[in-house]
Amino acid sequence: MNERTRRAAEQLCAAGRRAVDLGLSPGSSGNVSVRVGDTVLMSPTGVALGDLAPDALSVLDTAGAHVSGPHPSKEFPLHLAMYRRSAEARAVVHLHAPHSTAASCLPPWSASSALPPITPYLVMRVGQAPLVPYAAPGSHQLAENLAKLPGRFGAALLAHHGSLVAGADPAEALEGAVELEEAARVVVSLGERPFSVLSPDQVRELTDRYGTAWDL
Repeated sequence: MNERTRRAAEQLCAAGRRAVDLGLSPGSSGNVSVRVGDTVLMSPTGVALGDLAPDALSVLDTAGAHVSGPHPSKEFPLHLAMYRRSAEARAVVHLHAPHSTAASCLPPWSASSALPPITPYLVMRVGQAPLVPYAAPGSHQLAENLAKLPGRFGAALLAHHGSLVAGADPAEALEGAVELEEAARVVVSLGERPFSVLSPDQVRELTDRYGTAWDL
C-alpha cells in the first residue's frame, strides 16, 4: 500500500469511527468507501464501522471486481453508481441514521429533493438530495435506481433505508451525512405542522456562493 492509499485508508477508518461515535451507525450497519485512482477501498461485509482497520479493508476496481482483502459490503454497487455520477466524488458514506431513515419513509418534498430547503446549512453543505425508489439493500436494482435519477446531486435518501452522501474525502462525505441527518431530524420533528422554507432567491444565493445544486 503506497503512502497515498494508506492515507486514504486511515481517513476512511476515522470517518467510520466518527459515524459510530455520533450514533449514526447502529450495530454493524452502514458502509463507507474511498476512491484512490482506479481503486476503491471499502468497508468489508459484516464489520462495524467503528472496527475498521486500514490493512483490513476490501479493495475493488472501479468496475466492481474484488481485487484483494475481505469481501466488500453488499452495497458496493450503490457506491460505484454514486462515483459514476460525479467525477469529483472521492468518498461515499451510507448510513442508517434514524432521522434520515425516518424521512426516507415520507413522501419526497419534490422530484429533485426528498427534504425541503429547511435550513441554509442543508442547502450550502449538501444541496438537494433526491429520494431513490426502494429496492432491496445490496441489489443491483438499487444502484440502477440511483443511476436513473436526473439532475445534479451529491447526496440522496434511499427509500425506507437511509442516507447516501459523496464528498471530496471521507471526512467531507461524513459531514454531509451529519448535515443531512440534522435536516431530516428537523423535518421529522415538525411532523404535520405547517412550516416555512427558504425562498427560491435565498436558495439561489446559497447555491451560487457554495457551488451546490438545488433545482427550483
